Amino acid sequence: MAIDAPATRPANPRFSSGPCAKIPTFELAKLADASLGRSHRAAVGKAKLKAAIDGTREILGIPDDYRIGIVPASDTGAVEMALWSMLGARGVEMLAWESFGAGWVTDVVKQLKLDNATVKTAEYGEIVDLSSVDFAHDVVFTWNGTTSGVRVPNGDWIADDRDGLTICDATSAAFAQDLPWPKLDVTTFSWQKVLGGEAAHGMLILSPRAVERLESYTPPWPLPKIFRMTKGGKLNEGIFVGETINTPSMLAVEDYLVSLDWARSVGGLKGLIARADANTKAVVDFVETHDWIDVLPRDPATMSNTSVCLKFTDPRIKDGAGFAKAVAKRLEGEGVAYDIGAYRDAPPGLRIWCGGTVETANVQALMPWIEWAFEAEIAAQS
Repeated sequence: MAIDAPATRPANPRFSSGPCAKIPTFELAKLADASLGRSHRAAVGKAKLKAAIDGTREILGIPDDYRIGIVPASDTGAVEMALWSMLGARGVEMLAWESFGAGWVTDVVKQLKLDNATVKTAEYGEIVDLSSVDFAHDVVFTWNGTTSGVRVPNGDWIADDRDGLTICDATSAAFAQDLPWPKLDVTTFSWQKVLGGEAAHGMLILSPRAVERLESYTPPWPLPKIFRMTKGGKLNEGIFVGETINTPSMLAVEDYLVSLDWARSVGGLKGLIARADANTKAVVDFVETHDWIDVLPRDPATMSNTSVCLKFTDPRIKDGAGFAKAVAKRLEGEGVAYDIGAYRDAPPGLRIWCGGTVETANVQALMPWIEWAFEAEIAAQS
């Protein structure tokens, strides 16, 4: 039987998994100090870019001897720079359990065509057997599966005495999960994820071991300009103090600086993690009291606290993909949830962004609306 529409609506219906919700205090006036119309190479531009790098180090607790660079083409650009510049020196293990990890597999196997690549995959909602990883090889993986709702539970599986590099796509984990920096040699993320920043800029974080690889190994294939991180066999240090490879958007930089200030105001990384955990708990509490919906991850220890993926389990549903799309469309039509359909390559369902820029009260308000839309679609198909 259909139920009445809930009386309370989310104050902010933006639950997209990227670009994600802006910080709760966002307003355009906060960007008034952006150095618009000025060169990014002028003193004011360099200072802004360095502040973005320094703020990233401060809040994420990145070691002083790790380099942090702002690079082109968002997280994708940062990952590609690492893959094309560093792989090939030794064997590589490609770990994939969601769409973006599968994309990195395609790059390595079909574009770089490395004959020393081993591919290990898992179905959506699972991760590979981490105990099987051989750290004599380089290892490429996503920390948090944006499209599958799973994450690696910790870094204990990564060997301290590894010979290879770990290359980690952490774009849905940074600022929401405590990343073990000594275990990570290359780490990437983008501004438009957990802090709700503007797109097109990626962050590339290199350990001393990664720098040593860049300075001691030259890949046998040509590298385009935006991938080159060395000059004369030495790291181009300018990239890691704000001298970007190409022209950045200073408006986007300002937006990131404002987001970093907000992150400080809620308690830094610990506060951001707590907010994401509270949002995720609001979803899980709802799921546990309704037998027609479930989380996609099979092991609670691997469940993401940012990109929370749900599946409908009611046997009355005849067309899973069509049903999930109809529920998402109904919620968007009511103005209570935008962009929460499952990723196009993922199993049918819903995907609710629960990163720290989302207010828990809005997640709690959304849950009854999901029940309302579910019941409405069940009634519509009978």
